[in-house]
Amino acid sequence: MPFELDSVHLVYLLVAISAGLFAEGMYLLFFNSRSYRKNINRRLQLMADEPNRESMLVQLRRERGLTGGGDFRLPLIALNRLILQSGVSIDLTKLVVIVAFVALLAFGTVLVIRAQWLEAFMAAAVCGLVLPLLALKMLRSRRQKAFGAQFPDALDIIVRSLRAGHPVPIAITMVARESPDPIGTEFGIIADEITYGADLETAMRNLFFRIGQDDLPLFVTAVAIQGSTGGNLGEILANLSAVIRQRFKMRRKIRALAAEGRASALILSSLPIVMFMIVQLVAPDFYGSVWHEDITKTILATAGGWMACGNFIMYKMVNFRI
Repeated sequence: MPFELDSVHLVYLLVAISAGLFAEGMYLLFFNSRSYRKNINRRLQLMADEPNRESMLVQLRRERGLTGGGDFRLPLIALNRLILQSGVSIDLTKLVVIVAFVALLAFGTVLVIRAQWLEAFMAAAVCGLVLPLLALKMLRSRRQKAFGAQFPDALDIIVRSLRAGHPVPIAITMVARESPDPIGTEFGIIADEITYGADLETAMRNLFFRIGQDDLPLFVTAVAIQGSTGGNLGEILANLSAVIRQRFKMRRKIRALAAEGRASALILSSLPIVMFMIVQLVAPDFYGSVWHEDITKTILATAGGWMACGNFIMYKMVNFRI
């Protein structure tokens, strides 16, 4: 036979597997529940090391670019709100130092390679301004999508808690204790703000400022109206959860229907670039005779502009808000 396994080695292998399974069983039995409870979200991690909830609230705010009292730290409100909603937990001073270092590195690299001050300044501006803003916007969009996916389940937890007779702050605390990030820590901040003097409506509006998700105004308005005029908040939130789930389902359905358009845009946009690279690889001298001509650069710039215009039109056709 091409492969034979000695019976002694087989026994050793089975013993090793059994020992590994036994160790995993002991870990799951004694340590996993505690580890899960500690690592479910950022707030519970801090709570394990910092029993003072007020200090923990101040630390969570400062990690998000706010002051200890919950105000913006930067004079540029739009930039500070973007950093806040992106969920970046790095200190603002460190973030500025990192961006400045990357911009300086890009400036030096381009200056050494190209020996052009204008190009070096443009590279530094792109790496120091454009790319960080694009990255923050991408992180904000990703975080808002994650929050929106978790939001109906959080509303269901609040509804079940209210029907069991708990007040609204206790129901919010249950969401903070049972949900992962981002919604777990955000609802935990609401619970801590209510504990240390903020009213429920103010804490809800602070949540909307920290997240900026589209479904949150409905939740904030429902809680505010119930607090001022009364009503069955559990029934209102149950209907709201159903509406959000239907909107989420509709978004996914539209995204599936628009998949063909996105694929077409990707293929049409990448085909000229791929063909250019193939030609350069197969025949490096094919464009050599015309590459230095000014009209070549003009034609390429015009073609790139038309491609960007077409991509923008196709993007608007397959991406729209509901």
